[in-house]
Amino acid sequence: MKKISISTGGTGGHVIPARVLYDYLSDKNDVIITSDNRGLNYLDKNIYKTKTIDVPKITRNFLDFIPFLIFFTFSIIKSYFFLRQKKIKILISTGGYMSIPICLAARILKLKIFLFEPNLVLGRANLFLLNYCDKIFTYNRNIKNLPKKMRFKNFVIKPLIRKDIFLAKTKPKKKQVKFSMLIIGGSQGAKKFDDLFKTDLIRLSKNFKIRLFHQTSNQNLKDLKNFYYDNSISSQVFTYTNHLHRIIKKCDFVITRSGASTINELVFLEKPFLAIPFPFAKDDHQYYNAKYYVEKKLGWLIRESKVKKNFLYKFVKNLIKNKKLLSQKKKNMHKFHEKYDWYENSNKLKTLI
Repeated sequence: MKKISISTGGTGGHVIPARVLYDYLSDKNDVIITSDNRGLNYLDKNIYKTKTIDVPKITRNFLDFIPFLIFFTFSIIKSYFFLRQKKIKILISTGGYMSIPICLAARILKLKIFLFEPNLVLGRANLFLLNYCDKIFTYNRNIKNLPKKMRFKNFVIKPLIRKDIFLAKTKPKKKQVKFSMLIIGGSQGAKKFDDLFKTDLIRLSKNFKIRLFHQTSNQNLKDLKNFYYDNSISSQVFTYTNHLHRIIKKCDFVITRSGASTINELVFLEKPFLAIPFPFAKDDHQYYNAKYYVEKKLGWLIRESKVKKNFLYKFVKNLIKNKKLLSQKKKNMHKFHEKYDWYENSNKLKTLI
């Protein structure tokens, strides 16, 4: 039995893959997840063994740099003693700046380090840590920004789909009268995303039988609920949930940001989507995530700056009137994931590790 630490934190895009990796490895290994305080919101401590190692957010403010440097150094020291005390032999990092201190500590202790990159663009933290890792797990052989001399470290796996989603796919969906849409605002820029389609949604609700599911941030929850109530739009507004896949299964169509985990789950569950990448994502990685799948005819893609008044109304009206548009996307998604095997992916990683 190996002692393994999985380093994560920040947003669900980092934490959700860490949970899948934990599920893959914890049956035959002693696994613990380290996370900052933000990432703990996505982890059930009754299920996952966790350790909090908070990391200060990187700052460009000169006056804040000295305090940042002190706390960052403290994070490395804390990570060092944690890894040594727990006798960790293998560290897996799911990316983000919050994983840098523990990876540096693992390097000092000469531990085996594996990185994980779900996006089509190599993240800056992973790029910085490439020299220290044994392998980097990705979903594609052609990752942007991966140096040629480091390509031998690229270990391609199938997307990390949670086991409950894998099992839920086979359960039949009940037929619905209303056209159901899900809007996934994500954790970044949710306010702008929430306001993007309000006028079009009012018009759609007056002309068609629709039902809205809308995931937003805690700050926007009340305002959004009031908007749907005031305009008599059938809706369910919610914040983060571990059971988003259950809502996805109820829907005909999804509008979403394009974080890697979200897009992969939508494709696996065969739900056609319109991706609107977060415009301020580092290295525009959300755009390239969506572009990869859209080029395979699994969804649609538009830049947020290109979304104008009446865009969504016309788009959804066309989907409702022409059901073949959605059914063809579903067929393409089914072919794309037809041979996906959760257990095979698990065994592939176990064999390497």
